[in-house]
Amino acid sequence: MQHDSCHSRACIQSHQRTGRRSAYDPFSIAGLFYPLSAAAQEAEGQRLFRQRCATCDSTGPGQQNCPLLFGIIGRIADSVEGANYSDAMRSSGIIWDRQSLDTFLPAPRQLVRGTRMTVSVPEAAQRIAIIDYLESRSID
Repeated sequence: MQHDSCHSRACIQSHQRTGRRSAYDPFSIAGLFYPLSAAAQEAEGQRLFRQRCATCDSTGPGQQNCPLLFGIIGRIADSVEGANYSDAMRSSGIIWDRQSLDTFLPAPRQLVRGTRMTVSVPEAAQRIAIIDYLESRSID
């Protein structure tokens, strides 16, 4: 027997065993009403940055010849002394802000032909998390 909405412990346990969900499932909709805290959002952005970007880019000292992204918001694309920028990035004239990062990250090689950046971030939610993290690492 399948229920349209069931709230009893026995029904919930039954649904968990069988993989069925009731029409009212407080656990599946909780995220709609309780967004991630600022700390959790920053942690997610940091995790995504490490996963997607940290091989070539850095938000702190320690990696040589890579663009330092600490303070990237408001900065010209090729402005970190000692970083090994491509000629394409040097001549791009991009000033990094949320919009330019959001445009660049899903398709870097389309926006700056000849860039060395090979990683793209096509998912908007991931881009926003990474941009939020970079913004939190910017000079105020």
